[in-house]
Amino acid sequence: MKKFALLSVPALLAACASASTYSTVTVHDLKKALEGGAYLLDVRTPEEYAAGHIAGAHNLPLDKVAGWTGELPQDKTIYVICRSGHRSAQASEILKKAGLDVMNVGGGMNDWLDAGYPTTK
Repeated sequence: MKKFALLSVPALLAACASASTYSTVTVHDLKKALEGGAYLLDVRTPEEYAAGHIAGAHNLPLDKVAGWTGELPQDKTIYVICRSGHRSAQASEILKKAGLDVMNVGGGMNDWLDAGYPTTK
C-alpha cells in the first residue's frame, strides 16, 4: 500500500504561492493602472482583438509571446489579458521567466465587459 503525505492547509497554500511566479490583478486594478499609463498586452487571437479590445492594448497572440519577449518593455510592468484569464496566465508565466515584470489580469475581457468598461475596435 502506498503512503501519501498530508499537508496542512497553510503548508498547501504556501506551496501553491511559491509555485506562482507572477501576480494576478482584477480588471478594476487594471483600469486604475491604465489611467497611469500602464502597458497592456492582449494575448488573444487577432480576430478576437479586432472584435473588441481595450484602447491602447498591444496585441500579441499567446503562441507568439515566447519569440517576442525582447520586444516588450523591459522597464515597466506589463499587464497581460485574454478572454478569461487562462491564456494570459500562460503568457504571464513565459514573460516572468524571461525576467519581465508581469501582472496577469484575472477574468480577462469577460470581467472587463461585465464591469461595463469600454472597448474599441
